[in-house]
Amino acid sequence: MASRGPRLEFAVGAFLLLALASLLVLAIASTNGRFGFGRDTYSLTARFTNLGQLRPNAPVKIGGVTVGRVEKIELDPVKFDSVVTLAIDGRFRELDADTSASIQTAGLLGESYVALQPGGNPELLQPGDEIVFTQPAVDLIQMVGQYMFSGGGNNAPADDAAAPAASPADEEGTTP
Repeated sequence: MASRGPRLEFAVGAFLLLALASLLVLAIASTNGRFGFGRDTYSLTARFTNLGQLRPNAPVKIGGVTVGRVEKIELDPVKFDSVVTLAIDGRFRELDADTSASIQTAGLLGESYVALQPGGNPELLQPGDEIVFTQPAVDLIQMVGQYMFSGGGNNAPADDAAAPAASPADEEGTTP
């Protein structure tokens, strides 16, 4: 039998190290750099009537920049609203009390996220406060269905179309 040379053993070892490094990079990317270590975050809540495809761990963004994540989603047993708990990075503690939250979609079929729009109120949201101004998710499938089955949204006749048009023969036969 032929013995393995040191080059082959080195190549196999280098390949295994490269494969392990790739798995480590994949693990870091899939957890967004969080391995359960505590970061300085605070919680805010928001009520929505429709969540669409929003899921826990979805990003929370201000102006397209991620500032937190969706920590948990619950159903209020009294009002039957969805209560979303947001974990906001501690660096962004100065959110105005009239900040609004809406559920947006990245692209046409992309992931859902919570978009925050700061207001102009001098008072600030405190940890545990509720964001009062919310806008639910838009259901694109429902909108397309309504558009298709309503005839393109043009159900009411125009004022000009309601009156019968006078024919040229009617105008010729009349004398003043």
